[in-house]
Amino acid sequence: MIEDMSRPTARVLQLLEILQNGGTRTAAELATRLGVDERTVRRYVEHLLDLEVPVETVRGRYGGFRLAPGFRMPPLMLTDEEALAVLLGLVNAGARTAEEAGEAGGAADSAAAKVRRVLPKALKARMEALFETAEFATPGPAPVNPEASVLLSLAEAARERRAVVIRYTNRLDRAGERTLCPYGIVAHRGRWYVTGHDGRSGQVRTFRLDRVARVSPAAEPFVVPRGFDPAATVLAGLAGTPWRHEVVVRVRCSAQVVRARLPQRLATVEPDPEDGWVVVRFRAERLDWVPGVLGGLGLPFTVREPAELRDLVREWARNFSAEELALGEQEC
Repeated sequence: MIEDMSRPTARVLQLLEILQNGGTRTAAELATRLGVDERTVRRYVEHLLDLEVPVETVRGRYGGFRLAPGFRMPPLMLTDEEALAVLLGLVNAGARTAEEAGEAGGAADSAAAKVRRVLPKALKARMEALFETAEFATPGPAPVNPEASVLLSLAEAARERRAVVIRYTNRLDRAGERTLCPYGIVAHRGRWYVTGHDGRSGQVRTFRLDRVARVSPAAEPFVVPRGFDPAATVLAGLAGTPWRHEVVVRVRCSAQVVRARLPQRLATVEPDPEDGWVVVRFRAERLDWVPGVLGGLGLPFTVREPAELRDLVREWARNFSAEELALGEQEC
């Protein structure tokens, strides 16, 4: 997942950006600007040293860290997948902090711009196509990285207004080819989607990119309908999807607290008129991830439906308790 690597990677690049502005920076100053502790700053410095970036440690009362005179960021040699992960992580970090107008967010945007400038020419052009056509429908974790070739090929087709042929596996595990006019690429709640005119159905459809196995050019040009909103189309399509499971859970706490602890727009939360609990409702295609979300609330809850979710919650609780016990034994 991008999220696993993007946050430390973004902060290491933020550190490099700060140091390239010149001068000696104390560990305390860097920790404040990066939003981490001083020990983590020193670990990031070690990362830069491993990358042969000449960071010097200045001793004494006014000491800290600085770059060796004359250093400039070298050309960046990354695979498509690595470059995609780093840039999406930086862009997502900048988007999450834009409303706060914090220095970390500004540094993430600046670092992303620097990374783009030193990418190989061909890869840079494909990345620019993605950032020109992609939209983040909701803030939150960076989306899971699909195959770089799939994401970048669809982004290029969306920018050039050229149809493609995709091999797609639907939610019933049926695979087939279809011609698609990609109107836009959208990231929403940890997934990437493409929306556009589907040649098979003759309608505007939305497709998950992690279910796209191959993208081939079809050459036919297309025109995006006036006023078409890719993000709104994806959200509306997902809202109308006939998900396999209807989840209903009672949680003992106020609706305001429960909403704040659930992922954004995941569920409806309503007070239960019978007592001080609330009723949480949402739909899901699979249930394997639900126990972790419910357990992460840190609040008492009971499962009303579906019945199979109760067994998954019990299993999750047993595994969680076993892991906690193992950690406790290690600490002893």
